[in-house]
Amino acid sequence: MTVDAPAGPAPACACLTAGQAQAAQADQLLSPLLPALLPWLVTQRWFTHEHGCMSELAPVIGSVLQADQDAPALVDLLVDARYPSAAPRRYQLLFGLRRSLPAELARAAIGRAVGGRWDGWWLYEATADPELMSLLLDGTAAGHGADSLRLSTVTAEPIPAGLVPRVLAVEQSNSAVVFGNRLMLKIFRQPEPGPHPETEVLTALTRLGSTRTPHLAGWLHTPGSAQDSTVLAIIEDFLPSDGDGWELAVRQAVDCISDDRRGPAVIDGFTEDTHDLGQAVAQVHQALAQAFPASRLKAQQIIDLAADMDRRLKDSVAAVPELEAYCSRISAVYDDFVKVALQGSGLDGQRVHGDLHLGQVLRTRDGWKVIDFEGEPARPLSERGLPQSPLRDVAGMLRSFDYAAQHALTELRAESPAAETTGTGAGAVGAGTVERLRQERRALAWSVRNRRSFCAGYAEAGATDPRLHPIAMRAFETDKAVYEALYEATHRPEWLPVPMTAIRRLLGNREATTAAPGRGQQPTSRVRPEKD
Repeated sequence: MTVDAPAGPAPACACLTAGQAQAAQADQLLSPLLPALLPWLVTQRWFTHEHGCMSELAPVIGSVLQADQDAPALVDLLVDARYPSAAPRRYQLLFGLRRSLPAELARAAIGRAVGGRWDGWWLYEATADPELMSLLLDGTAAGHGADSLRLSTVTAEPIPAGLVPRVLAVEQSNSAVVFGNRLMLKIFRQPEPGPHPETEVLTALTRLGSTRTPHLAGWLHTPGSAQDSTVLAIIEDFLPSDGDGWELAVRQAVDCISDDRRGPAVIDGFTEDTHDLGQAVAQVHQALAQAFPASRLKAQQIIDLAADMDRRLKDSVAAVPELEAYCSRISAVYDDFVKVALQGSGLDGQRVHGDLHLGQVLRTRDGWKVIDFEGEPARPLSERGLPQSPLRDVAGMLRSFDYAAQHALTELRAESPAAETTGTGAGAVGAGTVERLRQERRALAWSVRNRRSFCAGYAEAGATDPRLHPIAMRAFETDKAVYEALYEATHRPEWLPVPMTAIRRLLGNREATTAAPGRGQQPTSRVRPEKD
């Protein structure tokens, strides 16, 4: 098996550092592929366009797996996309190279290599090729991987060989290949050097015997210590499921909103699931508290946490001018959080998921499973493992129910536009307007009931009851909504009203609560902020 990159001139490489030599070899791999690669790269779901036009695509390290010189080759490249006025962003690219392309791989084609060792060969997305994916998993598991590609395992149990691979055709920021419906290779398209949150968390939870998360078999990485190497992919249990929580929630919300019948039986159609989901998330939090150090957050940590939220708010205003009118009132929400946390017994801090929402959970035959422990995307990798309040995860899930309800509304309105207004004069009533209002009320009711059901399940599993911490929950939900507003303004402006409506509701509930005599900071047995 050929495992080395094409050799460059020996004298030129002899005086280079290890990192420079790796980059030189990677450049020899990359240069012949660039003419076909660049137009394809910018169309990929996982490629980031936030920094404007890219000035350079610089190679970092490369690996080649190939049975012999005429066989299909798998190229694994780390490259840095560089920009004139922004920090570079690193990507992992996996290509296949063949002299001729079979019909079944035509849709994965990128173009042809120009010059170099593979001049004229077809270049294509490697994850679509079962032969190359088998070469990647079986080769590295057997110890035949390239020098720049290593495999670490969680236990002494070997990675099964000979499993048939298939790529999961889903739109997401990573790529996934399933092997024999037993294992899943999750490929990180934007890897960063250093310890990876998902390998840390899943290694600990696998050794703990967690039943609410996939077990980790191992991970692929570049050479070096845990602090220096880069995790490229993880190998975990594949979890067959009915779908992720987002798909299931939106489907049920559509049914609820479109149903003309009245009564709890219609609105509560998903609440049993969300109650069980709350219990599952609580159990994961309990396992994380057991696997990693947990402690009470100190006063300065709480002050710093609120300052970080306020800083995110101020930074977001430039991109989302709609936030400016609410800045002082949002800051007051964060001030409330600090005052209550410091006056009371403080706040629990522990390892958390960091990016929890309905798309990060799967409903399997064994119940809900929590997946994707990469942490909050906006945080640097080094900060994602810091202790945080588990209520932040709860707030993320509650916001997700709101989004599911609004997404269901959008689907229904796209399928059935509102009817024309009927009647004449000032008293004319549009049938479409009446139906629109009915759907909006039903969507709100669906969201409220499922949020409450989730919190009830979470508390019944023995975790901190979110309903007894309305001030902290309001702060965390508001912070999440500000993050959503920035995201929507940048990527999906038509969705900006969703987080802005949530912010107005959260602020309105705060003002109604603080204005009510005798209620002040009293805990409540109901989930805030909602009203029937």
